[in-house]
Amino acid sequence: MPLLSPSLIGAISLCALAFSARSAPPAGAIDLDRDVYADRIEGFWLAQSIANWTGLQTEGVRKQPPFYTDADWPMTFDGRALRFVTDQDPWQADDDTDIEYVYAQVMHQHQRPDLNADQIRDGWIEHINSFIWVSNARARELMDRGVSPPATSIPAANNLYLRIDAQLTTEFFGVLAPGMPSVALELANTPILTTARGHAAHAAQFFVVLHALGATRGPDALNPAGIEQLVVDALAYIPETSKAADIVRLVLDDYRTNPDRKDWERTRDLLAQTFQTDAALNGYRYLHWTESSVNFGAAIVCLLYGQGDLLETIRIGTLTGWDSDNPTASMGGLIGLMHGADGVRASFPADDLSDRYWISRTRDAMPDYLPSDPEAEDLLSALSQRMLARVDDTVRMNAGIANSTGWLIPQQPAADVLHDNPWFNECIRSMNNAIVSGGGTVVGSHSLSGIPISGDGLPSAAWFVNGREHDARGVEPATANSEYFWTRGVAPDPLGRVSLSVTYSMPVEVHTVRFVEGDHFGEGGWFESITASARVNGSWVTLKTTQGVALDPQIPFQIIDLVLDEPVVADAIRISGIAGGSERFITASELDAFTTPNTRQPVTWDINNDGLVDVEDLYDFDEQPADIDGDGDTDSADYAELERAVRWRELDVFTGTRR
Repeated sequence: MPLLSPSLIGAISLCALAFSARSAPPAGAIDLDRDVYADRIEGFWLAQSIANWTGLQTEGVRKQPPFYTDADWPMTFDGRALRFVTDQDPWQADDDTDIEYVYAQVMHQHQRPDLNADQIRDGWIEHINSFIWVSNARARELMDRGVSPPATSIPAANNLYLRIDAQLTTEFFGVLAPGMPSVALELANTPILTTARGHAAHAAQFFVVLHALGATRGPDALNPAGIEQLVVDALAYIPETSKAADIVRLVLDDYRTNPDRKDWERTRDLLAQTFQTDAALNGYRYLHWTESSVNFGAAIVCLLYGQGDLLETIRIGTLTGWDSDNPTASMGGLIGLMHGADGVRASFPADDLSDRYWISRTRDAMPDYLPSDPEAEDLLSALSQRMLARVDDTVRMNAGIANSTGWLIPQQPAADVLHDNPWFNECIRSMNNAIVSGGGTVVGSHSLSGIPISGDGLPSAAWFVNGREHDARGVEPATANSEYFWTRGVAPDPLGRVSLSVTYSMPVEVHTVRFVEGDHFGEGGWFESITASARVNGSWVTLKTTQGVALDPQIPFQIIDLVLDEPVVADAIRISGIAGGSERFITASELDAFTTPNTRQPVTWDINNDGLVDVEDLYDFDEQPADIDGDGDTDSADYAELERAVRWRELDVFTGTRR
């Protein structure tokens, strides 16, 4: 269809400025009221606090059968009196809420929601120094050595990367991106990879997506069908090969076939049988009661069988077993987000639920927003109001509109939501994994004349081409040990040089050569310099690259990207450099060829890319047309959608009224 003429655009634009009527928002767009959403954010924090402390009553008590059942509420068979914890005043910080609170504060400090690796590391070092366990604790140790995320979770550095930690520290990134799950995953990507990889990272991503989707579905979806649909929709964002996806499917299928929708114990017991008692028989490994897997499954159990009821979700989560406070807090927070604070308070009509929060119980050097209150530093309602500014940022950064009355969020693409998962997109660029998955071979080699010794590092070059650091599948790994290659015990060439090579059984596109170090020691473990080359048409060619980070002998496990000026097609890559330290050896967790990044263009009303959605975009539409309604054509219907976006709430803004 022909594009609209400038004269017609001008005429329609003049109509857009006549404030005689309120224009409906574009089809498919999300129109979210600011006051309503402030209440939902407060509900998230409030319900998460109730669920956290209720679940703590059984944390780590029932780690294997016999588990608790409905008969154990309110008095368990081992003599524990259980209740809904609603009387804390102030609410005490715990690791299910306090790291998210730290992230919220660091965002407030930097005035942006998309924290980079250095900001995350510095925030952890300043505020997170106690009350942390397993993978969180290991990541924190690595930060003291200068390691930044996402290197703090690579298997070679952190053998606890399959634990629960990321699931309980990152859900709230979905709260910052209501109705925008792909955006939420971008915001959460580095925070998740601070402590998790593999299926544990996918479990955390699933929780983030649940919150992003639930944020705009609200109370209307708090019913069995709405909750089930939420689970189904979130599942599309993680790879179907992942153990996390296996867990969701098992719980969901058993829930659907269960004739008694109150018999959650049946599904919990099946979860335990499949992934704990008979894990090896089913091709899995049970690690520990703090692992991601069984606790992730427990969360899906209490979410589905809770059927949108906050009290029932919390009660079931508390009884499921293992690390029971964590899944309970995560799903309680989700239901609270959908209810809003008013709905949470209505769920506990006999209780006067506190608004106060005591963060310094567990976290260091946090601001005191209540200097006149010696027992608390913040109000959940005030925290929620501060987070609105970060929602503003997120919406505007993704071509939406934010003003004093609310947000207009563009229709989100849904063609291939798995490719909206940033960690999946990163991993599928790995040729070490892609070639093997396609039936080919990947062989590592080194330039040394002898075989390195065994010790903290391993002598086989296979360890730096195993693809473990960038495995998108989420399958159960053969081992969760920290393992990497090193050259210790064998002298480099007379000039101190060492080369590592990767040979592929078929040609690959090389956009980036990625080298991931192993550990560093006082005697060596690093390159002092590094260059990259590729074998193109049988000949080795030195590559012109830009290096992402500087080599630093003080920082181990660095992820060093050598980005080519121009991609090449090669059947082998190589890095060479001077080995460092008194013993002149290097360590290597992975050497890999990465293809060109995948990009997708989001739907946008900001035609001229000036950061605003206004009448100028209407004027520029003729020269820069866009398929705004997503029907594959660029026509007057797209212009009409753009006009509706420009005119959204125009009367509210100009007259100061609210809908």
